[in-house]
Amino acid sequence: MAEITAALVKELRDATGIAMLKCKKALEEATGDLEKARDILRKAGEADAAKRSERDAGEGVVAVKISKDGQKAAAVQLFCETDFVAKNEEFTKLADELAAETLAGADVASTSEPKIQEAIQKNGENIKLGEIQILEGEAVSAYIHSNNKIGVLVAGKGKTEVLNDVAMQIAAMSPTVVKPEEVSDEEVAKEAEIQKEILAKEGKPADMVDKIMEGKLRKFREEKSLLKQAFVKDASKTVEQFLAEKSAQVDKFIRLAI
Repeated sequence: MAEITAALVKELRDATGIAMLKCKKALEEATGDLEKARDILRKAGEADAAKRSERDAGEGVVAVKISKDGQKAAAVQLFCETDFVAKNEEFTKLADELAAETLAGADVASTSEPKIQEAIQKNGENIKLGEIQILEGEAVSAYIHSNNKIGVLVAGKGKTEVLNDVAMQIAAMSPTVVKPEEVSDEEVAKEAEIQKEILAKEGKPADMVDKIMEGKLRKFREEKSLLKQAFVKDASKTVEQFLAEKSAQVDKFIRLAI
């Protein structure tokens, strides 16, 4: 049996990022063969991953990438268990790689498993891929918040800096649609039920309820819509007015958050 030296254990540790003791045991089982030891660790890691997959992964990062021509962008969520791992350079690098591969046309939902399994082995946490989004248009902006937990893609027309401002607006104010009329009937109906109960408890006269409801539901649609929100950089105007001033428009957007 080959001697399992400290240098050999360190070499396997450096190559895999797995704990020294586990590396030593794998080398002993593989009689000093590095490649066999790596296979043993991978198999063990896959077994551990099955247990870890039951644990909650509520932390993580969002990564975004945009094409050189500014007409296509991609965003991905990558989840983990703790903020400590979410801030790890290797973890954020993996998220960036997956976003870049998505932008290049790869089906990362199918191809990312080996990389995610390796990350699970190194970090000892449940790590999983979340949403994967692609947006294309005449002009596309991609924004990532400083904490890497919010990513926004915006497609429309106009200068890059204008769409960037709108992307930051979306990150900060969380609209769900571009225009008020795009709010779903289901959402409006649910809100109507809530408001009717509130008005009933307040004892509003029946002949006033319909008019009050009309105003409340209009406000509900506007608060959900990007264009009707107050512009965060200048609250004296709406996003719609800001875009008109800049001869720009927003056609669609995607917001991903952890």
